Amino acid sequence: MIEINNLHKSYKMGSNSLHVLKGLNFSIKEGELVAIMGSSGSGKSTLLNILGMLDEADSGEYTLDGVPIKNLNETKAAKYRNKFLGFIFQSFNLINYKSAMENVALPLYYQKVPRKQREEKAIKYLSQVGLKEWAHHLPNELSGGQKQRVAIARAMAAEPKVLLADEPTGALDSKTSYEVMDLIQNINDQGNTILVVTHEEDIAHMCKRIVHLKDGVIVEDKTVDQVRASQYV
Repeated sequence: MIEINNLHKSYKMGSNSLHVLKGLNFSIKEGELVAIMGSSGSGKSTLLNILGMLDEADSGEYTLDGVPIKNLNETKAAKYRNKFLGFIFQSFNLINYKSAMENVALPLYYQKVPRKQREEKAIKYLSQVGLKEWAHHLPNELSGGQKQRVAIARAMAAEPKVLLADEPTGALDSKTSYEVMDLIQNINDQGNTILVVTHEEDIAHMCKRIVHLKDGVIVEDKTVDQVRASQYV
């Protein structure tokens, strides 16, 4: 599903250059649930931005579902993001003046799905995350956990090939974090490929594989015995 070969990325810092990713190689198969871990400055945010087509590597190859991702203008990058990827953010990134249903339907609007279909799909995915009865509520009427559930429903609405979750539990208390991870595990059980960036060990062990980044290189890539979040919910 994802193939990364010899990926390099540097940033100009005044007269100096900061080499952030130093020849990364890894692949993610369809249906995997993978945690990317690393301290601040390890390169995990840069890697996620490249995987999310929000930034481009200086060299190396990135292939997503058999499609080489390179030399994309913003229009094509946006089109590919909509087709291939669903994003879940730490800060939820919901639009405050739109209802939960309207937020979930937004990716479908950009795919030019007719309004009635958009609303039906939005309700379907809100039902999957247990928020059907909250469909017409605004984000400021929802708890942090509910906002993240709306964000997950939005990420799933366009039925992407891969879900990219950037610190999805970072703004939540432990109990709510485990509820969100239970939901993410259930989505993965249905065959969805999910990548979770986290700095929390307990959250990482709720995935099936952990990739450790340090100073722009992969220092460990291991399969783990998955801890089911449901035992803590």
